[in-house]
Amino acid sequence: MEQTILPTYGTIQENGMRFHTAEMVEFNQNSESLYFNDDQRRIDYVLVYEDEILKEQTKNTKKNLLLKQKKKRQAYESNLMRNGLQLEATKSVSDDGLVFVKVHAPWEVLCTYAEVMHIKLPIQPNDLRQKSSAFNWFTKIFSVSENVINPEQEFFTAPFEKDRISDFYINDRDSFFTPATRSRIVQFILSRVEYAVKDNVKKFGINKLLDSGIYKAAFPLHDCRFNVKSEDARCQNERYLLYREWAHPRSFFKLQPLDFVRKYYGEKIGIYFAWLGFYTRMLLLAAIVGLCCFLYGYKSQESCTWSKEVCDPNIGGSIIMCPQCDKECTYWYLNITCESSKKLCIFDSFGTLVFAVFMGIWVTLFLEFWKRRQAELEYEWDTVEFLEQEEQPLPEYEAKCTHVVVNPITQQEEHVPYTMFGKCLRMAFCTSAVLFWILLIVASVVGIIVYRLSVFLVFSSSLPRHINGTEAIQKYLTPQTATTVTASIISFIIIMLLNMLYERVAIMITDFELPRTKTEYENSLTTKMFLFQFVNYYSSCFYIAFFKGKFVGYPGDPVYWFGKFRNEECDPGGCLLELTTQLTIIMGGKAIWNNIQEILLPWIKNLIARFRSSGIETIKPRWEQDYRLQPVGKLGLFYEYLEMVIQFGFVTLFVASFPLAPLLALVNNLLEIRVDAWKLTTQFRRMVPEKAQDIGAWQPIMQGVAIVAVVTNAMIIAFTSDMIPRLVYYWSFSVPPYGTETSNTMQGYINNTLSVFSISDFKNESRPVPPAWFGTATTCRYRDFRYPPGHEHQYEHSIFYWHVIAAKLSFLIVMEHIVYFIKFIISYIIPDISNETKDKIKREKYLIQKLLHEKHLKLTKKQMGSLADKILKGVDNLTVDKLD
Repeated sequence: MEQTILPTYGTIQENGMRFHTAEMVEFNQNSESLYFNDDQRRIDYVLVYEDEILKEQTKNTKKNLLLKQKKKRQAYESNLMRNGLQLEATKSVSDDGLVFVKVHAPWEVLCTYAEVMHIKLPIQPNDLRQKSSAFNWFTKIFSVSENVINPEQEFFTAPFEKDRISDFYINDRDSFFTPATRSRIVQFILSRVEYAVKDNVKKFGINKLLDSGIYKAAFPLHDCRFNVKSEDARCQNERYLLYREWAHPRSFFKLQPLDFVRKYYGEKIGIYFAWLGFYTRMLLLAAIVGLCCFLYGYKSQESCTWSKEVCDPNIGGSIIMCPQCDKECTYWYLNITCESSKKLCIFDSFGTLVFAVFMGIWVTLFLEFWKRRQAELEYEWDTVEFLEQEEQPLPEYEAKCTHVVVNPITQQEEHVPYTMFGKCLRMAFCTSAVLFWILLIVASVVGIIVYRLSVFLVFSSSLPRHINGTEAIQKYLTPQTATTVTASIISFIIIMLLNMLYERVAIMITDFELPRTKTEYENSLTTKMFLFQFVNYYSSCFYIAFFKGKFVGYPGDPVYWFGKFRNEECDPGGCLLELTTQLTIIMGGKAIWNNIQEILLPWIKNLIARFRSSGIETIKPRWEQDYRLQPVGKLGLFYEYLEMVIQFGFVTLFVASFPLAPLLALVNNLLEIRVDAWKLTTQFRRMVPEKAQDIGAWQPIMQGVAIVAVVTNAMIIAFTSDMIPRLVYYWSFSVPPYGTETSNTMQGYINNTLSVFSISDFKNESRPVPPAWFGTATTCRYRDFRYPPGHEHQYEHSIFYWHVIAAKLSFLIVMEHIVYFIKFIISYIIPDISNETKDKIKREKYLIQKLLHEKHLKLTKKQMGSLADKILKGVDNLTVDKLD
């Protein structure tokens, strides 16, 4: 269609081009109306701008700028009308400067663009019988009543074609295109209509006009108020039903009405809530097993022999430990770690091993069953062939397609935004930028480590290192504990600050990449953001689990960072309890912070907006009520996915150290589903409905996390916990030839696994000052497996060390192979698509072929009549003659 293009150079005169303009009408005092003033044409979209005449004008430059913006807006609206859209403008009832332009798409426009966008629409009701499940009676208890929300009738669908409109199932033109579909079509048009040209480059799209401030907002309308039913008989009150049966806190125990969510918000929102609900239901099983393992550990601490030895005044109270830093630190008694050793018994038990193996299997079941569920939704929501047929290039991509290349398949010329060399340069630049920011995160982690090393000296010199029984806090606030807690809190603060900074950087890098479609854009951004978040959130946990206390040397020859800071040591019981503390602070703090942001921020912003707009007028139209709500960000649900996938990482990667992680995630997700639903339904403008075939790049990311999780949990049990050394001692070193006990036992474990060091072997630069209570002792103990002083191999690793290393490596290999083998079997047994869904897909393809092709062949034959029969008969006779 011919469009009006406005040149943007020079000064625009008042008597410029003539444009088609929207008709200005008065508000008809119907606050719930979703139609133009004629009460016939439905409002499919709303554009909001500030009247340039009423803006404050103080300088000529400002005046000229406002005039340019007005001309661009008028050219844009004129082109919208030339494309068939109908516009109607109304001034705000509370702010004279605001004008609301209502957009309506007539039937012909909807049909035209439905064909362009390959939108699948009904051709025939679904005639396949639904298989009844034995659990239907149970799920009905938690489902929304069918009397409240009527189930959607299922149809077989096909891509729309205007020439075959009679083949489609059209009972009513007004309801054939749903409000969500109408909004999608209008948004497609809005994003591609041109309005100006500069340097021979056309400018187009509502997004650019919004970014430049020409329009203040653009959004589809909610159909009613969320807490009050509309009195209009034509209104289905879908928003009201969604709030009452889905977003309201009292509905937290109900299953989500996913088909209804999809109908109102589109497939992209629907697939997110379907995934989140499925993930939450699967977490229920993991939470129950994790809680049982935790209770087992809690119960077993009463029989934890090695913890009793630590707390025993005659054993742990008589063992003098070597200082854990130079000079400033002093000697200390082992029983100061009594409380932490009791807690460690809860998490470092046999139940932890069982739970780690279970979670390796659970995550496979979750991913495989989600694939099946996703395949069902793809069919039911008509997104099976969405990527190949329906998704259009981004307007920003189309605007920069200035290079011509030859398609190797079609051998036709195509326009692309950059050459192959330019694409390589962009990729190299973007990859370098991502690596730079990841290295920045690693640098911050190193900074936290240096903080831990430095502050440990301070706590060691200021906190008491022995128990006198008069101060209860001394049992808990050890230098190690104080360092761990403060470092975890600081690490969490740095994580949140770097998140806010990198979000902007990742968007800038992805914009520079210029992906072709929105799906490609989101997948590219998802990969960058997750790589950053992975390093940001998990790096401190990886350090504690696999590096802290592993390379410390021994008191006479310690290992130093940068030649200055002595490497950290773990408690005598290992670093597992410290890893649990780190996970609890980061995971819990993240959940609390995110929920505060999601609930309070939009509520406060809307409260301020309502306060500012309160005036004499009390009746406000539907479009003005929605305008006062918060706008949805350009990335939509990206941050919701990111939050949940990061949580998924905490639940799977380090679950061996914290079996209560699935339970915390379950509680958080039950709240998260309703908070997200409440936020979308009550606090935000209606999102533009979008198609989505699946959860995008998040699926392979979770599969990668699931693979890594098997390794990390096996390594936590092998190298971070003390389970393997205890088993080696129990089966080999508690009895002859290495031990003195007559039967396998854990008695003597603490004394056997703490090496001896002679204080005379301290170097002068690290020699501590003995405290008054030290007496005439000549040795101290430290956590390692080394020969004592006086031995021919003194301070070298003992035979116990090599037995433990061999056992750890053997356990790691065996556990990995067993879990991976089970995962492979499960993946092979469970098909990605159920037989029922396959039958439905085949039935739909058959009907499409029959209705849209064979029907037209029969019609053509009927029109040709006897001529066709003669031609066919002649062909048959000719064939027979040739055969003869």
